[in-house]
Amino acid sequence: MTEPTPTTPTPAPAPVLANTAAAAAPTEAGFSVDAGATNLKEAFLGYVTRIRGGEVGALPAVAGLVLLLVVFSTTTKIFLTRGNLANLPTQAAPTILIGMGLVFVLLLGEIDLSAGTAAGLASAGMAIAVNFHGNLQTQLKGGMFGAYIVVMVLALIVAARERLWPGVIAIVFGGVVLVTHIGSNQVLAILLAVTTGTSIGILTGFLRARVGIPSFVVTLALFLAWQGVLIQFLGAGNSFPTQRFKTINALENTNISPLWSWVVLIVFVGGYGAFTLYTSIRRRAQQLSAQPVSIVVGRFAILALLGAFSVFFLNKNRNPNKGHVIRGLPWVVLLILIVLVAMTLLLSKTTFGRHLYASGGNAEAARRAGIDVPRMRIAAFGISSSLAAIGGVVLASKQGGVPADAGGGNTLLFAVGAAVVGGTSLFGGRGRVRDAVLGGLVITIIPNGLQLHPNVGASYQYVITGGFLLVAAAVDALSRSRRPT
Repeated sequence: MTEPTPTTPTPAPAPVLANTAAAAAPTEAGFSVDAGATNLKEAFLGYVTRIRGGEVGALPAVAGLVLLLVVFSTTTKIFLTRGNLANLPTQAAPTILIGMGLVFVLLLGEIDLSAGTAAGLASAGMAIAVNFHGNLQTQLKGGMFGAYIVVMVLALIVAARERLWPGVIAIVFGGVVLVTHIGSNQVLAILLAVTTGTSIGILTGFLRARVGIPSFVVTLALFLAWQGVLIQFLGAGNSFPTQRFKTINALENTNISPLWSWVVLIVFVGGYGAFTLYTSIRRRAQQLSAQPVSIVVGRFAILALLGAFSVFFLNKNRNPNKGHVIRGLPWVVLLILIVLVAMTLLLSKTTFGRHLYASGGNAEAARRAGIDVPRMRIAAFGISSSLAAIGGVVLASKQGGVPADAGGGNTLLFAVGAAVVGGTSLFGGRGRVRDAVLGGLVITIIPNGLQLHPNVGASYQYVITGGFLLVAAAVDALSRSRRPT
């Protein structure tokens, strides 16, 4: 009997690629779909789609700014004069700087009602230091100097425990200035004010994040507490002058030379253009989402034209009287630009910024992703109070001193209004530092323009400002309801 011959199985034929080039091209599941808009039309349609989906961004603030400029420029000739327009950034500076700090807290869906009085208290420490040769101990009575040290020590412990190393360094430096007499130096006195704000913010964040007190309650309590401490620092009805101190006074009352004003424009606008263009080209080369080069170049051109016009305008003598010449970019504008760039990079280009947005967008999801949400809250309050302290220093420069009610009144309300009107969401997770700049200008233009109309009462300032804030909050709420859940 013959055995059957074993057969070798025939391998399945390999699939034939009809078009190798087509097969090698990225499909819709590849990186090509992440390249974003490639031309102006696609970018515009994408922008319209985002607006319809509730992502209005700073559009309401820009619209409000244009509306106010048109109304006031057509109703009074004084509004567009060099002297008046040059005063706008100096008038808006304290509100903008405090508002920048509040953006960080609002991104988490929190609120800081103590930012105004914290700014006043921090600037009071600076004013005492420069007026008493850095010796705060002889001026602060009733255990206030000891309490000052205790607050800094507690904040240092919290910052070290939470691994907030920039805060640790700042507080240590501030403590050295506090217990020695080197605060007589104006720059060191300003840094003492900033580190005082850092200490206040870290303790506020600890009470909110680790103890669990709602931010509205804890910051309202501290708003009242810091107001009382400020009165104890300065004495009821007293005011410590800062006008005779050149560096502090220069922030709001002197200007950069015309030549250096152009240098500032080239550095900031040119740097912005180069950075955004490089980023767009690099991301396109990596087949990642990026804005079209045409939009980047167009935005840079518009910004450069506006900046060049502003510098050219400000470099003209704006003193109507003969003698002293006033021209150039105010120093406080440079300070705002530095803070704006630094804080924008912190939010948009660092892990901290991504974690902050994630914590504000969905705290539970952020926690499950491994983000220490309480630590983010403490850091946000620390940044908020630090920038509030800078705003307090600028306010002291503007007023020529630190009164016992510094940072009170409408200081906080206008700063919160600046952030919200600019486009920062009250519900967390959405906002940019630039929002405080746009909103601060809107909030400042209202009283500035109304003061040029003698027949319009001061009451209209509050009504119109409140109306803008209400509209901004309504837009925020409606846009949030339209965004997909």
